[in-house]
Amino acid sequence: MKFYLSAIILTLLCLTSFSQTEKNYSSLDPKNPIDFKGDHLIYQNKKIELGPHAFFIDGQLSDKDLENYKYVYNSINEAAKHLSDGTEDDPMVLYIAPYVYWIDNPDDPEIRLPKQVGGTPFGLEIDCEWLTFYGLNTNPENVVLACNRGQTMGSKGNFTMFNFSGDGTSVENVTFGNYCNIDLVFPLKPELNREKRGSAIVQAQLAFSRGDKIVARNTHFISRLNTGPFWGSKRTLFDHCHFESTDDALNGSAVYLGCTFEFYSGKPFGHTVGTGAVFLNCDITSFTRGDQYLIKGGGPITVADCRMEADYTSYWGWKEKTPTEERHYQFNNKLNGVPVFIDSHHPYATVEMKDKNILNAYRFEYNGEVVYNTYNLLRGDDEWDPMNFKNLVEAAEKKNKQSYRDLPTQLKIQPTRVSIETGKETVLLSAQLLKFGNYEIKAENISWKVAPEYDKLVSLKPEENGTCEVIPTNENDETKEVVIVASTTEGLEAASVIYVKPAFLEAPKFSELPKIVKTEEGKLKVTYKLDMRFEDQSLVSWYRCSDAAGKNPIEVQVSRFDSPNWEYTLTTADLGFYIMATVAPNHLRCKPGTPVATVFNKQISSADIHTKSNILQPNLQTLSTKYQSVVLPGFWTLDCYAPEDTHFYDWEAYTTKDAWYYGPGVNGASLDTGLVQATKGARLRYTPVGDSFGNMKVSFTACPSKTAGQGFSSARAQYMDVFIKFDTKTVTGYALRLIRTTKYHDAIDCVFMEYKNGNAKPISDAVSTSCYRTPCMITVEAKGNKLIAHAKTSAEYFVISNRPEVLLEMDLESTFNPNKFGGFGFQHTGTVGSGATLIKNLSIEWE
Repeated sequence: MKFYLSAIILTLLCLTSFSQTEKNYSSLDPKNPIDFKGDHLIYQNKKIELGPHAFFIDGQLSDKDLENYKYVYNSINEAAKHLSDGTEDDPMVLYIAPYVYWIDNPDDPEIRLPKQVGGTPFGLEIDCEWLTFYGLNTNPENVVLACNRGQTMGSKGNFTMFNFSGDGTSVENVTFGNYCNIDLVFPLKPELNREKRGSAIVQAQLAFSRGDKIVARNTHFISRLNTGPFWGSKRTLFDHCHFESTDDALNGSAVYLGCTFEFYSGKPFGHTVGTGAVFLNCDITSFTRGDQYLIKGGGPITVADCRMEADYTSYWGWKEKTPTEERHYQFNNKLNGVPVFIDSHHPYATVEMKDKNILNAYRFEYNGEVVYNTYNLLRGDDEWDPMNFKNLVEAAEKKNKQSYRDLPTQLKIQPTRVSIETGKETVLLSAQLLKFGNYEIKAENISWKVAPEYDKLVSLKPEENGTCEVIPTNENDETKEVVIVASTTEGLEAASVIYVKPAFLEAPKFSELPKIVKTEEGKLKVTYKLDMRFEDQSLVSWYRCSDAAGKNPIEVQVSRFDSPNWEYTLTTADLGFYIMATVAPNHLRCKPGTPVATVFNKQISSADIHTKSNILQPNLQTLSTKYQSVVLPGFWTLDCYAPEDTHFYDWEAYTTKDAWYYGPGVNGASLDTGLVQATKGARLRYTPVGDSFGNMKVSFTACPSKTAGQGFSSARAQYMDVFIKFDTKTVTGYALRLIRTTKYHDAIDCVFMEYKNGNAKPISDAVSTSCYRTPCMITVEAKGNKLIAHAKTSAEYFVISNRPEVLLEMDLESTFNPNKFGGFGFQHTGTVGSGATLIKNLSIEWE
């Protein structure tokens, strides 16, 4: 009897607890009430039964509250442990009440690490088919899924909040926010506000997705650099969503319908994938200072019926330098209320869809209204129709007597950028026709053409199977660049660039063999004669050798840009060596012939040298950039090295390729030519001839690829050291370090370092400067026991006010222990390409 009585009392207590929680429950937002009934919800007059595929989540509920309910949670992370695969008809749904849900604990001091070296650290990984996040609020800012970590800020690697695996992921009425560099403001409960982790903009990502049929509705995606909304997904629809980002941020294989964007820098796409990204009826606000582009790398973009607003820029382009063969599509767009043609600097890249049938693939009119054709774009081969437009499209087809489905959106040609020689080679171009989402359809009725100015350079032989043979007919002496354009009757275009060579001749013969002669004081010249009528483009290289037979040659100078390097200026570095030149005969209508070598007839002595031994102003255009790791007096040592203070980031130096190249830069350095890093860890050292050196000065112009003053791709121990008073063999001495930090997104730090046997430590306070922009003139000087550095730029740029600690011109001074070393060099630990720095106007002086 006592047992039954106890059971009854316990049951009554539980029921009382259940009813009390339900009775006291109230959503954070009274304007959007949620009626919680324990086993079901009532929201917007709809009853939602909770069960294995329907969870309720509210961060207000205590752990004790949760003990009384099944399928009810107070965190996304806990709910994720109990997910089961849904289906398209019966998805796994998380009904989420207003709150801030931290996917990763912002108060945990532990650095987040990737599972694998070089991988990505994630806040939460979810493997679930047909999973839906549904915010129980009409304002997505009231249901926030949050993290606040990014590269070097609480994370080793580009921290990413979610990693989804599975088709059919859907989000609605929520905010995905990475608040690493943005303040979290939550008006419904201000005590949940949180300040950003840091001001410097770092890679802080939201979500990876390995799946298809991804949908986001009325959802906000908030971050800055590398926002990452469902990166990696196949077909993705963003329906009336909002995005905030800087560079490399958006999903490159998505349809953006009725979305709003805030761009805080010039290249929101790193690249697009396959058939690319589509903007339909979107509003884009640019806060960029300078030209606004859409993409940094490659891939197509379509923009239709969009409104762009910008206070600081009047030019919008697809990318900074749009390749000749690239094609993008536009229709009816406006900038500040005025019609705009995107990328007017490269008009060939923009296909205007007005009055072309291709427009129907994206939008058409039915009963006097515009219909955005997401059914055509997203249906693939499986009839996916997330907007439920199929019936509407069928009705429009019937009335308008026109097809609005299975319309391709991309025409591609392969190959491109290949060379063919007249009379010897042809190239077969293949056309590929794709529906959005990379679904190939038969390439029919492809038209091929070349512009009239190319008519005499090639002939085209098109085939019905979508191919075209290009036959070179170039009778000129020069190789010509020919653009071949393919098109469809609907208005799709594609292009291929072919380098058409004339019939090549044999390399010319020497009528007089190469010989080195002494010309004016302190200079050697290689002379020869070639039996040809063309301008000489021979490849002349210079070597230092150990004897008159040319043994043990070390290449020191080369020819570049079709300009033979005939003259060689002797320096103290040549003392005791024999100088050899090789000449590979060449002109514009042949391949270089076999090099012929000649050695100057005497060993170089001090009497042969007339240059100042205390000044070195190298001609970087002729400097050999071959990988050369041996340290020798008078020689440049060019290798690749991963310093000890960068090992935390798990990378290795590549020693199998040249670490440097001489040529044009990219992005911010695209208008300059100089010495550029070709591999991460590129190191250059110069060892002067002599045993003891006093005061020393190094000056050069730095042209960073980065344009915002940040210098390097990330703050992952990415820096450039400028060696001075340096023992190049033991890696001991001093350096000025230029380094990106997490302090600012538009400035670097400068600090003097002391090296001892390869290990470096700071010996001065760091100063911050925003002047590391092309061109940045830098001097580093050792004078007495003082190290002195100065940097300035002539670039014009927007200066953020009220930051006196960020210098417009950098001056830095430190004491040091003088030594007798005179070595100089650079050590670059940043990524290359868009993270490299071009170097020119180099000068070294010794006392």
